[in-house]
Amino acid sequence: MSQPDQLIIFDTTLRDGEQSPGASMTKDEKVRIGKALEKLQVDVIEAGFPIASHGDFEGVSAVAKAVKDSIVCGLARALDKDIDRAGEALKKANSGRIHTFIATSPIHMQHKLRMNPDQVVEQAVHAVKRARNYTDNVEFSAEDAGRSEIDFLCRIFEAVINAGATTLNVPDTVGYAMPHQFGDLIHRMRERIPNSDKAIFSVHCHNDLGLAVANSLSAVSNGARQVECTINGLGERAGNASLEEIVMAVRTRPDLFSCQTRLDTTQIVTCSKLVSNITGFPVQPNKAIVGANAFAHESGIHQDGVLKSRETYEIMRAEDVGWSQNRMVLGKHSGRNAFRTRLEDLGISFESEEELNAAFSRFKDLADKKHEIFDEDLQALVTDTKTESFNERVKLIALKVCSETGEIPHAEVILSVDSEEEPGVASGGGPVDAAFKAIESIVNSGAELQLYSVNNITSGTDAQGEVTVRLEKGGRIANGQGADTDIVIASAKAYISAVNKILESALKAHPQTGDV
Repeated sequence: MSQPDQLIIFDTTLRDGEQSPGASMTKDEKVRIGKALEKLQVDVIEAGFPIASHGDFEGVSAVAKAVKDSIVCGLARALDKDIDRAGEALKKANSGRIHTFIATSPIHMQHKLRMNPDQVVEQAVHAVKRARNYTDNVEFSAEDAGRSEIDFLCRIFEAVINAGATTLNVPDTVGYAMPHQFGDLIHRMRERIPNSDKAIFSVHCHNDLGLAVANSLSAVSNGARQVECTINGLGERAGNASLEEIVMAVRTRPDLFSCQTRLDTTQIVTCSKLVSNITGFPVQPNKAIVGANAFAHESGIHQDGVLKSRETYEIMRAEDVGWSQNRMVLGKHSGRNAFRTRLEDLGISFESEEELNAAFSRFKDLADKKHEIFDEDLQALVTDTKTESFNERVKLIALKVCSETGEIPHAEVILSVDSEEEPGVASGGGPVDAAFKAIESIVNSGAELQLYSVNNITSGTDAQGEVTVRLEKGGRIANGQGADTDIVIASAKAYISAVNKILESALKAHPQTGDV
């Protein structure tokens, strides 16, 4: 019996996932997610679009330097300046890949590129050859392949393989394809392209019709051996194919898929929670694999069946995707070593002892308020610490809020702004609104609130509230996170976190110049 093929998992959470409106990440946040993906044993990590901005370039460079066991990839349009910028960003990568793309559908070539098919092929070949000057690992994508003509796809893919491309990506850029149609496209191209055996076929599916995972799996059944996906299905518009769903489908149904991944699936839940925590995009409870209810059984019939034999209603074990790992409890008597060790188990490390000490101090403060501290609390606590250490021009010193029936809520706040303490007072429609207005009376950021989101980190009335605030100014977006057992304080922390990014201009517009 022959060994199953390896299915390469290409994670684009840091690139396409970040293009979700409001999901921008700082350089340090990208590195944290990159290290978590490395621990998950993802094969390829697409770290960003280096030409998009200086911040994106720095993010790709930082991930390339930090990650050693996964291939780190940078996206580039089929333009010399893009490819050179990607090559520069990947200089310190232990193993790097340049992913270059150009549109191939008639509608894109005519209206966006304003190029004829011969020009598109010529530019694609030139781009691949230029990328080969930086690395032997070159991926080529035919943007909007789902609406492209198969004859032209076969022509351009044959040409770029001859030019040195080792991976051919077939994106369903607008989520238009149907599973049977998309799988057939992969099958026919592999048969028709004379040199198709010299490259790996890849797919990148969007979820506009809710079919990203189905389309990806259909392609795998027809010979695709790389799937581009994201943690939690994060991505532009309706998102991308969900990494956890792809991986567990292939693992659960070996009777249908003659391939396997090398991922450590026990890290899936930890990675999911980290991405959710950093981006502020909560995971819906009924989300497959990583949702809070994914392995919950309320029906008496289901509960009875699972108690008698798990396989009656569960096709996977919760432990296999990392749920059981998340129940280690720390408390007020836990020491620094236990704290550090547990964070290392969660894929979290610190660049200095000072950063560790700051996080440990927050842990002790939290332990005085909350008897049991779970992994979810630690993830939020570290995000809070790292966010604050990112830039602290503005710090929360004190907050007092008065809210009672029949009275207008009133907030008094003291902030440290560039090391100078300043007071502020304001009233509002509620205690959080009053607190935000009191902060704005001091900082005058001029930003507009786009999102205010609250989630409980764990269950129980002593649970920390995790707040995400999204501010917009001049077309740019800043996310802030805050966590505390007091939801108003968590809200103030999140607002100040976003304000700090606004004040430091630590922002970037989303790179919408191209998408695969």
